[in-house]
Amino acid sequence: MTDKRITLAITGASGAPYALRLLEMLVYADYQVYVLMSSAAKVVFATEEDLKIPGKPEAAAAFFTERFNARPDQITVCGKEEWFSPVASGSAAPKQMVVCPCSTGTLSAIACGASDNLIERAADVVLKERGQLIMVPREMPLSSLHLENMLKLSQMGVVMMPAAPGFYHQPQSIADLIDFVVARILDHLGVDQQLMARWGYQAHTTKE
Repeated sequence: MTDKRITLAITGASGAPYALRLLEMLVYADYQVYVLMSSAAKVVFATEEDLKIPGKPEAAAAFFTERFNARPDQITVCGKEEWFSPVASGSAAPKQMVVCPCSTGTLSAIACGASDNLIERAADVVLKERGQLIMVPREMPLSSLHLENMLKLSQMGVVMMPAAPGFYHQPQSIADLIDFVVARILDHLGVDQQLMARWGYQAHTTKE
């Protein structure tokens, strides 16, 4: 895909460090990123990263822009009911979307096509337009209902990528575990990354 625009939805599951690192790497790869955040996600950011994300979309965009040294307007934060944003329409939405981390509530809503907020609508748009949707659930144990929803979405072409890092790269820190998951997401998106070498290959550059 040559369209370097992507939607990143961040929901209320545990895993704020994954979302931050993924956003950082997408900015580094010169993507235009539309960020959608649930109210619960902001609570998780405060709990796990001690970060207070501004409530207004413009202020939140400025916060992320400064944090990741992004270009002006490279990061757009959309409100949860901003129905006139590009991500809400098949004629304008990016063809790629990642929900990271993905709560089981969001998983369920997307699986049934609820579209009650912009995150759910954006995912629905990507599905109907036959785009690429990656979901990163972070929950354990998984109930039969969770698994049924994952299977339903997988059969629609959604990539289910649970936040389950491997250990064959001999991680030395929590950051190494985060990078494992983020690197796999970037690989599936077709984004060049040097965070983690693929199996059987050595890393050819130093990690960021």
